[in-house]
Amino acid sequence: MLNVAIKAARAAGAIINRAALDVEAVRISQKQVNDFVTEVDHASEKIIIETLLTAYPDHGILAEESGREFGNPLADHIWIIDPLDGTTNFIHGFPVYCVSIALQVRGKIEQAVIYDPTRNDLFTATKGRGAFMNDRRLRVSKRIRLPECLISTGFPFRKGDNFNQYLRMMGEVMQRTAGLRRPGAAALDLAYVAAGFTDGFFETGLSPWDVAAGSLLVTEAGGLVGNFTGDADFLEQKECLAAAPRIYGQLVPLLHKYSKFAGAGDKAAVREAAQALDEPAASEAAADTSNEDAPF
Repeated sequence: MLNVAIKAARAAGAIINRAALDVEAVRISQKQVNDFVTEVDHASEKIIIETLLTAYPDHGILAEESGREFGNPLADHIWIIDPLDGTTNFIHGFPVYCVSIALQVRGKIEQAVIYDPTRNDLFTATKGRGAFMNDRRLRVSKRIRLPECLISTGFPFRKGDNFNQYLRMMGEVMQRTAGLRRPGAAALDLAYVAAGFTDGFFETGLSPWDVAAGSLLVTEAGGLVGNFTGDADFLEQKECLAAAPRIYGQLVPLLHKYSKFAGAGDKAAVREAAQALDEPAASEAAADTSNEDAPF
């Protein structure tokens, strides 16, 4: 099954690479504010689904653009597909995007492929058999001190996202680590945690196709994945935290209070902290207004 997924990912990658030669000619539409889809997303998804269902006609499909339209929605085997993760990067010619394919069997992720067509990097994992990048065995970072770590994340960009809360989360992490990065493709971010290129990753608002394949890569490389409270049953919870075990254990205490599954006390503390920050800002704004009105 992994070989068929690899074949599908490479076929999609070839479509993406051809389109990248003249990205200005690619037709783009907007699903919602700052959320784009291109004809390349659709063509990539089409070839992936055709390849998988030709080999496994009884399997189900959960894909970013077509949802559950194809395949058997009641099947035990469900392929979870992001045909082009990092579409916004792609349409700007920023070379950080990938194809993500995972196989879920009775609710558990069993196979994973993430393909970076720009660098021809192929990340694969089979449950219980390890994770690999271009046939090299992967292990998560060996760092154990958070101040030495490089952490990746994503920024909120949809209407209704709590941007101020995200800034507070980022502030907590930035002050305690060696650096924070926002590459713009969550699946590739997770692959990089598995490879040890970064030491951890966190983001909210993610869908199963963003994290399914990457989560198996991380766990098969020796890392941990869950929501911000550390719960491993995170796939459809729209928040993801992944890291090497010792770093994961240091990030959960930082981020758990920002989880939608946090206790009432933690959520109240976050609201109080937000109000405490907002009050000085409001006072400064009022003072600036008063100064502008003064004659001298």
